[in-house]
Amino acid sequence: MSHEVKEAVAKQVDVPRTPERLQELLTKTSRTFALNIPLLPEPTRCEVTVAYLLFRIADTLEDATEWPQSRKLAELDRFAAILRRPDDEAAMRLASQWIDGPPCEHEGYLELLAELPFVLRVTASLAPESRELVRAHTLRTIEGMSSFLAREDGTELRLRDVKDLQAYCYAVAGIVGEMLTELFLKDRDHMQSVASVLRGLAPTFGEALQLVNILKDSAWDTGEGRHFLPVGSDTAEVFALAREDLGKASRYVVLLDQAFAPRGVVAFTALPLLLAGATIDRVEERGPGSKITREEVGEIVARLGNALEQGTVPALFSEF
Repeated sequence: MSHEVKEAVAKQVDVPRTPERLQELLTKTSRTFALNIPLLPEPTRCEVTVAYLLFRIADTLEDATEWPQSRKLAELDRFAAILRRPDDEAAMRLASQWIDGPPCEHEGYLELLAELPFVLRVTASLAPESRELVRAHTLRTIEGMSSFLAREDGTELRLRDVKDLQAYCYAVAGIVGEMLTELFLKDRDHMQSVASVLRGLAPTFGEALQLVNILKDSAWDTGEGRHFLPVGSDTAEVFALAREDLGKASRYVVLLDQAFAPRGVVAFTALPLLLAGATIDRVEERGPGSKITREEVGEIVARLGNALEQGTVPALFSEF
């Protein structure tokens, strides 16, 4: 653990409290979201950044490779409690305890854990409706994560079947899709005509991205004792489900575009789908662990930008 991470809790007042600090934390904890969140217009950008960081904290506690099951469950409970009743001093103590006995070795995640008080203060500064949306959905995913953690046998989690896999994807990603949809719709009356359809597709959007990540990372996850691909299930079925979900998620993006959602919102939702589409092709061709290159990511970003400029978003997703 670096000296800088250890001092982040002790020197809270010395760390810049600006949007740039939020972006710095985002960049250190995500590859994809560091690319697409900056595409969003304000205040949605700040709202989604804060939401991502809260969900990343929960995810770090859930995945804690250095903690036993009991510690993971206890820390998720403590995180939920401080979300329900924010307290700056309690947040500083909790962050300090996390860093003193770290859950993982990832420097970016540890720096984020150290910044819990800052993230909670920014959460408190959001507009009331946005703040409650972010808190409520974070609490829902913590509850879902805890329910699956409680099923661990020793240090291993095994999902029973594809239906169980979908339930897990909903807990960790489908809820995120629901939260994002509510933030997109908030204060945008002109989009209410498609609101009910967007809400219906939102969980599938999250499931699509999560399934692609699970297929890509399956070998590494298994090594860590997490069997997200149900033992004995046909992997081809999971690939087929992921592709079906990507198709439904593409409709979500098309509806946003047709409802005149801000260009940044359309770009934010389109980019991870395009990256996921390219990734699933690579994994199916070369096996788990395969990734698209930075050059390919750059090409996809440029392709999306050109398409949006020309108003041709629907054509982007014909491949799905």
